[in-house]
Amino acid sequence: MRISGLNTPAALVDLDRLEANAAWALQRARELGVRLRPHVKTHKCLEIARIQCGGWPGPITVSTLAEARAFASEGFRDITYAVPLAPQRFGDAADLTRDLDRFRCLVDSEEAANALEAFGAVQGVRFAVLLKVDCGYHRAGVDPSGEEGPALAARMAASPHLDFAGVLTHAGQAYSARTRQEVLEAARAERDVLSGFAARLRDRGIEVREVSVGSTPTFAAADHLEGVTEARPGNYVFFDAFQAALDVCEPDRVAYSVLTTVVGCYPERACLVVDAGALALSKDPGAAHIRPDAGFGIPCDLEGRPLADLRVAALSQEHGRIEGPPGSVAAFPPGSRLRILPNHSCLSAACFDRLAAHRGGEVVAEWRTHRGW
Repeated sequence: MRISGLNTPAALVDLDRLEANAAWALQRARELGVRLRPHVKTHKCLEIARIQCGGWPGPITVSTLAEARAFASEGFRDITYAVPLAPQRFGDAADLTRDLDRFRCLVDSEEAANALEAFGAVQGVRFAVLLKVDCGYHRAGVDPSGEEGPALAARMAASPHLDFAGVLTHAGQAYSARTRQEVLEAARAERDVLSGFAARLRDRGIEVREVSVGSTPTFAAADHLEGVTEARPGNYVFFDAFQAALDVCEPDRVAYSVLTTVVGCYPERACLVVDAGALALSKDPGAAHIRPDAGFGIPCDLEGRPLADLRVAALSQEHGRIEGPPGSVAAFPPGSRLRILPNHSCLSAACFDRLAAHRGGEVVAEWRTHRGW
């Protein structure tokens, strides 16, 4: 079947581009001298994760315990859960700790460490933990310059019910960058802050086995990763309009798009209405700080070529409004098919329970995604 025969909206994965992106990341990790632990939240798909890991169920990062369970059931034995663990989910984490070769969770406060340790003591489980460090994003993590972090690391390293594995950070501030140079600066901060913090711990006699960084922009921009053991990028396997705006990739490397159908054509209003709304594209504003008029994605023709004079101007739940010159709008009467490169492919893909993998517009597979929490 051609992609034009699919019901819409539909999530499309260009296999040629996806495989090239996966191969690039594996080579990039080798060049940087780190383990690649891809973040599978981008797609939540077993088949894509295997491609990312070189054809086998290698080490991965997840952002939900539902992802962890689904991937564990299919042979992925080394999983990091990169979200602070809620106390009511300690039982799920204990099950995964028992079942897997390695399951690591995050801690960034003494209260969390105390609660996890107490649960482990009762259940007879020794949890592998990573200390989350704030490298400038200010979302979560201990202050790398303070004394709380080293004290917490020492406390966990001494615990019989916690296996202190190392430190982890995420340079989410890279998404606020305006230039490639600013992305590089975020990459350097991510590396230097975390490797420096690890050195502080080692100077105090604390073993630090893992030094884990992760984001697609910083992974792409880093000039070196000395002192780091692994990287956890995720979006790179798809890329998206945001990454293109950050100059992390060219639009022709974006492997994910949403197929949509024109359901209304109004040249007199200079707009189209399509059946891909917020529940297909997400309402992520993307790189609005770089391109204020970018809209909610890049409209493309059925072959994936950007339509520069059209703009996804507004989204409601199931409607998308695409604006452009009347002549350009008139070229797409009701029933026409378009593809949209979303601002944030991870959020868009999470809207779908299946992905249509294609080569040159020919659908070759339909892959299930594993959503939920």
